[in-house]
Amino acid sequence: MPFSLHPSDLIGDVVPLRFRNIDATPEDPVDAWGFEGMLAAIDRGYAVDWRKLIEAVSADPALREIYEDARAAAESASTVALLDAALAVRERSPAVEARDRLRSAFRATRLTQAQLAARLGTSRPRVTSYLSGAVTPSMDVLVAVEALARERRAPSLAAHLELV
Repeated sequence: MPFSLHPSDLIGDVVPLRFRNIDATPEDPVDAWGFEGMLAAIDRGYAVDWRKLIEAVSADPALREIYEDARAAAESASTVALLDAALAVRERSPAVEARDRLRSAFRATRLTQAQLAARLGTSRPRVTSYLSGAVTPSMDVLVAVEALARERRAPSLAAHLELV
């Protein structure tokens, strides 16, 4: 008889993370995990464990060296890449967050810098300084550019409606 799997064979209880050969448990604070606990969380953990790890490492610089050693020894390159990306996002400054949101919204508008500047009532060099990150825009500017991007994605149908 050939071997086959039914989808129900793949569904089961998720086994929670457990540490081996250390006194700490996943419920303990991350600073109690040490290298072995961090390595276990990276290789055998789940999103809840990774979130706890990332929050702790970003909040406590003393844990960064242990994390770096554990990530270097980890078997799962894809999990390490995911955790590195999550850590980078968590450690972004508000100014970098604003710049990235503005850049994303600007691209979505499909306007030139000069066209955007005209719509915002400012100069093209000022828009350039916002997009480069040299100047952090006000919340009004960010909200206005995001609104222009939304308008580009889903233009108002009101202009196209005809009364019958």
